[in-house]
Amino acid sequence: MVDDEPDVLDLVTYNLGQAGFQTDTAVDGAEALRKARSINPDLILLDLMLPEMDGLEVCKLLRRDPKTSAIPIIMLTARASEIDRILGLELGATDYVPKPFSPRELVLRVKKRLEQNAGPQAKTAFIFGPLNVDVSRHLVTVKGKRIELTATEFKLLTLLIQRIGHVQSRDQLLRDVWEYESHIDTRTVDTHMRRLREKLGPVSKHLDTVRGVGYRFLAELN
Repeated sequence: MVDDEPDVLDLVTYNLGQAGFQTDTAVDGAEALRKARSINPDLILLDLMLPEMDGLEVCKLLRRDPKTSAIPIIMLTARASEIDRILGLELGATDYVPKPFSPRELVLRVKKRLEQNAGPQAKTAFIFGPLNVDVSRHLVTVKGKRIELTATEFKLLTLLIQRIGHVQSRDQLLRDVWEYESHIDTRTVDTHMRRLREKLGPVSKHLDTVRGVGYRFLAELN
């Protein structure tokens, strides 16, 4: 739990403790990064408004580090505007809880996220010719060269691969990748898909557009 407000730390630590969770705390971004790398927690609760280094920067650095890239991050913050939520999710946050919050709801969200992570182990490495996607290492390479993807681009690619051959509508992708409701502009999906294709180059042919519906990943190319 990362927050510079002692009352919030005490409230969250108490309620998670009552639910059977062991917690550790940090009061700034630098301490959060150190502890995340040394403890390797199952989940991180992260405030945005932190001294010296804000939560968005912390989230970005955690996602870039292979040691911490897969740790679920729930942002818990008073900055609850749409642009803050979008930016947090773009940088790799798993969930977003605005302050003031219900401690009971927060505990339920933590439980749900940890249960999802503890589910049956899915396949984590995929190879399609020169394209190699390693989910557990958050790594994409083409002909051995690393492709730098944002957290959202990586999530979009891996979701399509894991549902290989099945068409995913834009609304479905918004819900599953961005965790938005369907009334959010579906052009968000098209914009990210265009950027993803640009980065993947020739192997982007695996990303198939189904006109008027959405997108799918094709294992074999004609």
